[in-house]
Amino acid sequence: MLKIDAHQHFWVFDPVRDSWINDEMKVIQRDFLPPELDFVLRESGMDGCVAVQADQSEEQNAFLLGLTEGHDFIKGIVGWVDLQADNIEERLEHYSHTKLMKGFRHVLQGEANRALMLEPAFKRGISLLHKYGFTYDILIFPDQLKFATKLAKEFPDQKFVLDHIAKPYIKDGKIDSWSAEIEQLAACPNVYCKVSGMVTEADWHNWTNDTFKRYLDVVFKAFGTKRTMFGSDWPVCLVAGDYTRVKAIVSEYCSQFTADEQDMIFGGNATTFYNL
Repeated sequence: MLKIDAHQHFWVFDPVRDSWINDEMKVIQRDFLPPELDFVLRESGMDGCVAVQADQSEEQNAFLLGLTEGHDFIKGIVGWVDLQADNIEERLEHYSHTKLMKGFRHVLQGEANRALMLEPAFKRGISLLHKYGFTYDILIFPDQLKFATKLAKEFPDQKFVLDHIAKPYIKDGKIDSWSAEIEQLAACPNVYCKVSGMVTEADWHNWTNDTFKRYLDVVFKAFGTKRTMFGSDWPVCLVAGDYTRVKAIVSEYCSQFTADEQDMIFGGNATTFYNL
């Protein structure tokens, strides 16, 4: 079974477009391209990855799809389309002919309208994804979990995956309301969860693997081992820890599970979800 990193990014750094990468994150104010990740993955015993959009444009889709040429360790792409556009079905039909485009994502965490995903135009776009075999990555903060649950219930045939365990407030030690809403979302059998993006929600310079244990307890109790998948969030993770350390958080925690369950978390579930 392939070992898959279900969530990482590539970019050619642009200080204007990538203004979210502020000076506090200087370590990632540079280009990150496939040859570098190929080395990192091999070093960590991983076979492949899913590359996720880092810019909300169809130019980004073309960029990511172009990177797959000659880099067969990139097993799939999660791109971006304007789900609210009048021509959304035309765009989905277009991407259905690209073998490696597996799904789409919108940066809902950054929207002023916290419930944008429940607007009629957005839901119309979501309603068409299943027809073309596309998945949807849910990128949100904890205050939006209740909206994600409503969305998942409304589209039971659509495959959703929650990115970064919804970015709980790990640095502040908050867990209760997030925990309760994770359980509600996980009650939807069409929703998976990426065990990713945790180190950037902690104190970047003062965390240990134990920092994340109680959050992982919640996630694995809620989603189980059949709907969870490891993602590094490389290179964003580098602001708080290198690839080896980030992977070790999940590897150490999952050592309590059977070898088969670990294989699913580190590749099998991503392969199934994204049809890699």
